[in-house]
Amino acid sequence: MATPPGPTSAEPDEPRSPSVCVLALTPMLTIEIEPAGPHEASPEIHVHPGGQGLWLGRMAYSLGAHVIVCGPFGGETGQVAAHLARAEHLDVRATQTGGNGGWVHDRRSGERTEVVTMDPYPLNRHEVDDLYGTVLVSALDAGVTILTGSETAIGVPASFFARLANDLHASDRTVVADLSADQARAVAEAPGAVLKISHEEMVDGGFSPDDSEQSLLVAAQDMAAAGPRAVVVSRAQHPSLLVTREHTYRIRTPRVTTVDHRGAGDSMTAGIAVGLGRGLELPDAVRLGAAAGALNVTRRGLGTGRRDQIERFARRVTVRET
Repeated sequence: MATPPGPTSAEPDEPRSPSVCVLALTPMLTIEIEPAGPHEASPEIHVHPGGQGLWLGRMAYSLGAHVIVCGPFGGETGQVAAHLARAEHLDVRATQTGGNGGWVHDRRSGERTEVVTMDPYPLNRHEVDDLYGTVLVSALDAGVTILTGSETAIGVPASFFARLANDLHASDRTVVADLSADQARAVAEAPGAVLKISHEEMVDGGFSPDDSEQSLLVAAQDMAAAGPRAVVVSRAQHPSLLVTREHTYRIRTPRVTTVDHRGAGDSMTAGIAVGLGRGLELPDAVRLGAAAGALNVTRRGLGTGRRDQIERFARRVTVRET
């Protein structure tokens, strides 16, 4: 009987279950209406914990990490979202808030139609302080911390992210940030973090004048020179870019057919964080992240995937220095 393919040469001595702390700034409750199956007469209703931080946490758990989720939870939507997140094996450490946001999506047509969106309650200054302390203490116990932000104004200033990045860097903790606009700029000016940002966010945030590879490279190099350990620019179907002060890499994944593009960037960030938590070198951690992101688009669940498939697919991802 043939021996199944083993792990890559870098893997045997790595810790297999890193601890990852995730700042989930906007946990959401997601309700999805699916079409009836071949043997059902009525549509199906699915209820999930959602939002960037929880999607990231789900993927990190799928890759074998112990995941601590720090975020505001409150009201009916928050109580249900926290319960569902814990049922998915996420270690939720909640800051109380007035209420979380939520979505209702209708997918009976085969496309995702947004029926209604409820924004989360903004945090008051006491809740912001409590959230900061919860994240900081939890992050000091973890191997890697992922910082996620919010597209809606919920009372958390950009300086919140810069303080966290600075404080964790001072304690020699690894930070991976998946942020945009002023939140990304705040972390880009702090030392030591790995900043993952999409090509669209690079342009919309004023970091790059356009989304050409050359412009993105120059902008990422300028950002890396100012503070971050590295900048990872995801570019949808085009090769991603990894830029440090000394090196620039192009990351290419095998082409796959997209079922749902949402969640690819979050899955990539989770894979990078887990890779760093395992002790992989940065290019290999980004390779794992690129594989997680690429396979996620072939699925109908955000932040979902099988660890064995992702790790095998990662061997097909090329990382070349430019």
